[in-house]
Amino acid sequence: MNTAQAKRVLETALLCSTQPVTVRDMRVLFDDALGADTLKALLEELQLDWAERGLELVSVATGWRFQSRPELRIYLDKLNPEKPPKYTRAVMETLAIIAYRQPVTRGDMEDIRGVTINTQIIKQLEDRGWVEVIGHRESVGRPGLYATTRHFLDDLGLSSLDQLPLLSGLDGQAAVLASLNPPEADASQASLSLEDAIEEAETAEAQTAEAQTAEAQTAEGEDLTNIAQEMPDSAKGQHHD
Repeated sequence: MNTAQAKRVLETALLCSTQPVTVRDMRVLFDDALGADTLKALLEELQLDWAERGLELVSVATGWRFQSRPELRIYLDKLNPEKPPKYTRAVMETLAIIAYRQPVTRGDMEDIRGVTINTQIIKQLEDRGWVEVIGHRESVGRPGLYATTRHFLDDLGLSSLDQLPLLSGLDGQAAVLASLNPPEADASQASLSLEDAIEEAETAEAQTAEAQTAEAQTAEGEDLTNIAQEMPDSAKGQHHD
């Protein structure tokens, strides 16, 4: 089989699959006649072939898949206007803690958030297929250690946790994850575009910083007012350069 034929087989398998295709499965297509390096070269050629088209070939945590380009999602949404499920701030903050601090116990999450975490919050994330218990900490009660799943990375359009944007603060991390889309039945649908979420998170951080500055200035003004009120009357009329 020549290179053109191999690419055709590979392209067809990827387009017809409803799930990401692993390199191992790709090798099965060719009875192990093609090695991993050869398959990688063919995949890179396919990426170039589709560079100007509406679909793109990407690598995610569980393999390779074709998906619609993020900039075209607004048009595809017209065919399926159903809104993705919304999650509470508590759910998204808990997910952010697990994603950025994993593996963590429920106690770790409560220490970071400063509040008790409802069992239903963890259950939501487990039912969604985003988190799972990967072990237990050797301490009193042997609490479960939570981590994100490969399915979580697939939904986020990432191949590894290293690709999560580096944002300081829990609010920024939760904002990035807040736009997660539900899995689509059609593998050609776009996965989450991180650009909008990151921009939203950075804007939120900037607004928070401005609010903190304004609050500090207000507090300083109130302190000066209090000091002025406590000053003796003889001193209130004096001015200093």
